[in-house]
Amino acid sequence: QVQLVESGGGLVQTGGSLRLSCAASGRTFSSRTMGWFRQAPGKEREFVAYISEFGRNTYYADSVKGRFTISRDNAKNTLYLQMNSLKPEDTAVYYCAVGKLFRSPYLSPDKYDYWGQGTQVTVSS
Repeated sequence: QVQLVESGGGLVQTGGSLRLSCAASGRTFSSRTMGWFRQAPGKEREFVAYISEFGRNTYYADSVKGRFTISRDNAKNTLYLQMNSLKPEDTAVYYCAVGKLFRSPYLSPDKYDYWGQGTQVTVSS
């Protein structure tokens, strides 16, 4: 069993930055692909980024490419999402998730089996 706890969300102005963290319990973290998703009110949960087990490979949604950076520290069992140049359309609840084994590409929620409770990010215009 894995437990995930996100933190770092908040209210920021357009063009600002936030850094989200996702602390994971259990020994599964370092052996799994990890991802970030987001969900705005009235919309489906959408893929943001994922990172492979040792951080060698990353992949981003087109909407965040060049502005967001996903990273991980396996020694600390922690996943990060650095978000720069934030826009109002980035407003959503952000979730981290643990990827299922051998489900590449990790672009949809069904490829993940453990989820955090989410952290709210609000970008004001």
